[in-house]
Amino acid sequence: MTTSPQILNVHHAQLSVPTGDEKKARDFYCGVLGLKEVSKPETLAGRGGFWLELGQFQVHIGTEEFSGRAGTKAHIAYEVTALDGWKDKLAQAGITVTTGIQIPHYSRFEFRDPFGNRVEFLERI
Repeated sequence: MTTSPQILNVHHAQLSVPTGDEKKARDFYCGVLGLKEVSKPETLAGRGGFWLELGQFQVHIGTEEFSGRAGTKAHIAYEVTALDGWKDKLAQAGITVTTGIQIPHYSRFEFRDPFGNRVEFLERI
């Protein structure tokens, strides 16, 4: 009997920042959001960017010539605790938070990172 193919989980998501802005991206993603940077495989190290890890999930920050992201709906969503605390922390970092359409069982908001990538934070209620 053949097993049908299936998707098991999400391994990683990639966001882009302008070439040369890795320090600013590290300051935001590691400093403000508190994500942990992990080493990229040696075979990819020369391509720019860096990788972050959250449990078994990775966020890859890639670099590219940049046209901005302000109009896109594409995003990454993080389940968090203390949603109001995150609003305060992001405001202190100069990030504008937008309350989106609410969904069952979660409070949520979204924001754009310093490079225009859309990010969503959700807290189970």
